[in-house]
Amino acid sequence: MAVAQIEFSKELNDYIEKWGKKPGGLIMMLHRIQDEFGYVPREAAEKLSRMIGLPLAKIYGVITFYHYFKTTKPGKYKISICLGTACYLKSSQELVDETKSILGLSGDEVTDDGLFSIDEVRCLGCCGLAPVMMVGDEVFGKVKKDDLPDIIAKYRDMK
Repeated sequence: MAVAQIEFSKELNDYIEKWGKKPGGLIMMLHRIQDEFGYVPREAAEKLSRMIGLPLAKIYGVITFYHYFKTTKPGKYKISICLGTACYLKSSQELVDETKSILGLSGDEVTDDGLFSIDEVRCLGCCGLAPVMMVGDEVFGKVKKDDLPDIIAKYRDMK
């Protein structure tokens, strides 16, 4: 069976060369892979396994243990909704539920048009603006359920 090929940037290859044998290096390398691709594609995990001589099962053990790492490609616009203490106390779970309802999502999925995915996160570092959500790099604070359709429409119109 042929192994699918994936290309790493020169910077990523250099990074793997630097961190490949260092203790704790696996997490650092997985972060860089996710930064480069937006998630950790299986082909990238396989290539990393071959490059550093670590069994694929060990790499997937780390990927699946940490909530941060994603194994599926996110939507063009990743919606991050904070469920940290301050946001949760201000009903951010309702924002998650309503956003999923608006987008027709039930879990870790991407909308059919590939535009949106939702990521439930533990803290966005904006506790004073609770509840907080981000779409891409844009922060929205003191979000109410009634704000969600307009926020989503803004990005849908940007296609």
